[in-house]
Amino acid sequence: MKFKKTDSSRRTFIKGSATAAFACNYVPSHVFGANSRVNVAGIGVGGKGSSDVMGADKYGAKIVALCDVDTNRGSRLIEYFTESDGRVKVYKDFRKMLEEMDKDIDAVTVSTPDHLHAPASLLAMQMGKHCYTQKPLTWSVHEARLMKEISEQKGVVTQMGNQAHAGEPIRRAVELIRAGIIGDVTEAHVMTNRPIWPQGMKKFPEKVEIPKHLDWDLWLGPAPKNDYGKGILPFNWRGWWDYGTGALGDMACHIMDMAYWALELGAPISVEAESGGNTEVSPPKWSVVTYQFPGRCDKPPVTLKWYDGRDGDDPKVPAKELWEGVELYRKDKKGKFSGSSRYGSILVGTKGNLYFNRSNTNFVVKHKDGTVTTGEKGYIDFVNEGFKAPKQKLARTKDEDFEWINAIRNGGKLPLSNFSQSGPFSETVLLGNVAIRTGEKIEWDAKALKAKGCPAADQFIRRTYRKGWELPV
Repeated sequence: MKFKKTDSSRRTFIKGSATAAFACNYVPSHVFGANSRVNVAGIGVGGKGSSDVMGADKYGAKIVALCDVDTNRGSRLIEYFTESDGRVKVYKDFRKMLEEMDKDIDAVTVSTPDHLHAPASLLAMQMGKHCYTQKPLTWSVHEARLMKEISEQKGVVTQMGNQAHAGEPIRRAVELIRAGIIGDVTEAHVMTNRPIWPQGMKKFPEKVEIPKHLDWDLWLGPAPKNDYGKGILPFNWRGWWDYGTGALGDMACHIMDMAYWALELGAPISVEAESGGNTEVSPPKWSVVTYQFPGRCDKPPVTLKWYDGRDGDDPKVPAKELWEGVELYRKDKKGKFSGSSRYGSILVGTKGNLYFNRSNTNFVVKHKDGTVTTGEKGYIDFVNEGFKAPKQKLARTKDEDFEWINAIRNGGKLPLSNFSQSGPFSETVLLGNVAIRTGEKIEWDAKALKAKGCPAADQFIRRTYRKGWELPV
């Protein structure tokens, strides 16, 4: 990733998409003037963290501090802001940064590996800092609950980084489904081609020398004290239970989002999983997770199935009969499902099925009579048993970075993917990992955060923290 030292590069570094509606009102404790800048610190600034920091900068935030345990990973961003805005302060330990710069920081971006999301975000919010945290919101179900509760107690502006939530395809799909384009939805099938990193390992890699540019102890944070092993960093940590949440945690907050949001699903009543290759230290090579949701008001119960990975050479995808007659999703010359058929959603309703990919608005509806309708200029606009596509109802905005910074500066409505929304959603997603790790069907008591009759689940719902890294709540 290259950083050009020009104002133009700031405007073009991050390409935003049309974004989300807002929910909940927020009154800022500190009123920013029209020309004042929000002071932002970045926690985890290599990889995705660099674009999260640049996204805040793009909309007028002042980057005052950058924190990363790996001096190589954050070096380019540090160099860019040093030469652009004068010297930013640089840290390895976010706890020290927040303590020393408490009065100088208004907000933080948190783009660390999954296991550090909650410790960094909760500490920042407890200190009154606004918080943007990458998906999955947390490593554990309990942490997701805390993120919601503390954000509401402190009255801060929050947002989970599931970018598609702010885009036109998902927003329009929500409007169409709620308007009844396929009637009452009873099933949702959501799939991904992940993992694209190793999973299913039986033991940690052999110990190797820790690179001089990495503070391994700080990187471990609340996780158990393990030796540094080749291949864990910078990307493959997702395939280790101590640090990551596997394919489900990586992608479900993106692609399960449309169905969860459109159908207003809330907490499931049960979750069970099939998987292959799951071990004590590593997520499975493939999984199929089944969530059961109760009826909501006048809407019927919903079965939502998640599919990831491959069982041998075969990708895990929904039953083949769901795909028949849908030309948008083709098989390759060998009769296997193409990549597009392994990344997206199928919603099954009383009037037909909707096929959705978050990357475009070329929605496909297969009606009960077998006919297929596709979008016109990005929208479906047709008459089907009295249905007419609704007018736009959900607000749009520039992109998720604007949404967050603008809410901090001006108050008004919170970003829709704030922790009051994304916290419960993340709980649901992460319950799938609880079912995978226990190998049991989880009968879920959402209020108590308990898997009924399954004490083995407790350790995966609430994690044990390494001494000195207990949560600040």
